[in-house]
Amino acid sequence: MKIHPLTAKQRAAWWAVEKHRLTVCEGAVRSGKSIAADHAFVDLAMHGPDGNLLLTGKTQDTVKHNVIDPLIELFGDEVCHFKQGARELLLRGRGRERRIYVVGANDERSEQKIRGVTLAGAYVDEASTVPESFWTMLLSRLSVEGARLIATTNPDSPMHWLKRRYLDRAEELDIARFAFRLDDNPYLPASYLEALKREYTGLWHRRFVLGEWVAAEGAVYDMLDLDAHVTDELPRIEDWWLFVDYGTANPFHALLAGIGADDRLYVAREWRWDSRERHRQLTDAEYSQRLRDWVAGGADGAHTLNGKPAPVPLRMLICDPSAASFYAQLRRDDWVRPKDAENDVLDGIRYTASLLAGDRLRIHRSCEHLLREISGYVWDPKAQERGSDAPLKVDDHGADALRYGCFTTRRHTRHWIASALKEAA
Repeated sequence: MKIHPLTAKQRAAWWAVEKHRLTVCEGAVRSGKSIAADHAFVDLAMHGPDGNLLLTGKTQDTVKHNVIDPLIELFGDEVCHFKQGARELLLRGRGRERRIYVVGANDERSEQKIRGVTLAGAYVDEASTVPESFWTMLLSRLSVEGARLIATTNPDSPMHWLKRRYLDRAEELDIARFAFRLDDNPYLPASYLEALKREYTGLWHRRFVLGEWVAAEGAVYDMLDLDAHVTDELPRIEDWWLFVDYGTANPFHALLAGIGADDRLYVAREWRWDSRERHRQLTDAEYSQRLRDWVAGGADGAHTLNGKPAPVPLRMLICDPSAASFYAQLRRDDWVRPKDAENDVLDGIRYTASLLAGDRLRIHRSCEHLLREISGYVWDPKAQERGSDAPLKVDDHGADALRYGCFTTRRHTRHWIASALKEAA
């Protein structure tokens, strides 16, 4: 890793730790905020008060990826040594060795992990993603004289607890607050900056590029262009999946999708059963059979052989994890491999939006229900009032199936985005 001199803002954030109980580096991705926090935390470990130190974030894996791996790359394994089994990070320097406990904080029960602990310092990665109860408990544990907390965060909703109850009261609570924008990092190539700015659109552009605490409002997929993203033709497609939002009383919505020869993800056809409209609910066995018949018949012409409809060679069926009985039925029928969808709503929406923004996702015009739903897919204003982001749960079954599929199959498609960024860099 090429080591660059710290910018003036990074140095200011580092030095602020000595004077303030809390130092928060907030703002855009790749803006340099984590580098400032990393240096500050190592300095705190080497020169700060004696006592326990804590490194935390949403999960232990994200902490390792976001903080520990860069620290090792930056300072070397002799200075930073991670004991994977013990979940401890050792920092060595200037004749001193500090043991740092690594803890994940992904739910409300996480605060129990640090009850009774006395801390001399802590580093919180992606602070807006940890529960408020954990943050509150953590602050109460910083009881050693001169104890300090360093945190990084991307912006979130302006109603988020971290902003309303802490950052907006920075002076009152002795918080040094440093806001980073993407353009604050002078070491990113101009082409790479432009590629990132294209990848993040709408809400995520304002948060992850401009570093703004902005509300999610209006259309979820505000980059959707029906002229550009809707197609009447399908290229040759080899890898096929079914993306499914399961429903009994609610509509059951299946999307047949695959990777085209032109390196795009295509939603080729849809199948939907709305029990309210049909005045009849289907059993899991009936859903499985009807999907099987649909796919065996070429899924309405999505796959052809010698100009005639042919069975679609499915790789797998991806469905929301709550559909346990449907999964059991699929396994009994033994015709397609089921896989639990990765159901992180915001990450799934953001990844789907990136595919749309990069012109890597197209939808066949025959998918009328899906196109109608995603055109009207909007953010829930009541969720915003609670300080969180969520799409409005109305007429969203096809939109959910699309999100499940795009995000769960990203290992097959994310190289498109990564290669564009790599080329730009």
